[in-house]
Amino acid sequence: MENTKEMRAWLDAMKLDHPLVIAGPCSAETEEQVMKIAYELKDTDVNYYRAGIWKPRTRPGMFEGVGAIGLKWLLKVKKETGLKTATEVANRAHVELALEHDVDLLWIGARSTVSPFIVQEIADALEGTDKIVLIKNPVNPDLSLWLGAVERLHTANIKNLGVIHRGFSTYEKSKYRNIPEWQLAIDLQTKFPDLPIINDPSHITGKRDMIFDVSQTALDLNFDGLMIETHYDPDNAWSDAAQQVTPKRLVQIMKDLRIRKESDPEMEYNKNLSKLRAQIDILDHQLIDTLGKRMKISDGIGALKKQKNVAVLQSNRWNEILGAMILEGETKGLSEEFVLRMFKAIHQESINHQEKIVNS
Repeated sequence: MENTKEMRAWLDAMKLDHPLVIAGPCSAETEEQVMKIAYELKDTDVNYYRAGIWKPRTRPGMFEGVGAIGLKWLLKVKKETGLKTATEVANRAHVELALEHDVDLLWIGARSTVSPFIVQEIADALEGTDKIVLIKNPVNPDLSLWLGAVERLHTANIKNLGVIHRGFSTYEKSKYRNIPEWQLAIDLQTKFPDLPIINDPSHITGKRDMIFDVSQTALDLNFDGLMIETHYDPDNAWSDAAQQVTPKRLVQIMKDLRIRKESDPEMEYNKNLSKLRAQIDILDHQLIDTLGKRMKISDGIGALKKQKNVAVLQSNRWNEILGAMILEGETKGLSEEFVLRMFKAIHQESINHQEKIVNS
């Protein structure tokens, strides 16, 4: 993609002194619900009022959104509160209806981003529009697929583009609903630094009490804004109840996260340092997670050795691992001394795990 700086023009034109905020209910449920939340978000840091009109669901029979009638409610929100509006579109019909009702910001959901056919259909329907269009990352952690969707829209002469990082599905048990895979978002920022990137902590966490921490990490990584699902009665929401916050809580979150202007000449240094430290924090958590998984495998090996009455320490195997890791470490710029110390510690912890099982 060329001329990516033009993609940032819509965000720069807003001249915000805080992160961009897209907030509102996961789903539009009733006109009363939509309007009540909108009035509670009026005169806050919220820049776009979001509400799901069509809801893609995994299984039939679940609530799939109120449909086109909800767009009339969004139009009313815009007229009465002055809030700009946003909703998800998944096909040409959705796009045409959204444009007909003057929705200001459209986003393509994670389930749609995985399909080049769907993305191309939406791109064709939006060709040349001046509306803001954001693309959520695909369900699976595939950077090229994500960027491919951006390229299709850019090729359709849609200049007001951006992306939404909402995390990725995994079969492994995790504290997140969708694991962040922060490094993938960092790679995207590095490749296209002028492409606005919004974080969706609601879908990453799946839990309202984790939203603040994920939002702070995103801002530490220089994300441009946040999309946070907001409902006046979250526990009784028709969809994604556990991850929605009240308007009052949203205001407090934004107050605590607000980035204030500074006159410090070291501001750029501090900003860059914070971003690099945030990346290290993410990698450190990944290291701990990986080591934990490794030790679970060691537990399984210990159980097998106990069953077959085999000694815990296997010197030949250990020497093979150590030699291979020293060579691998050299390719990554790691000294032999460091690799030796690290893997000796890992090996000792693995032995401890196995001995505990063998002797139990």
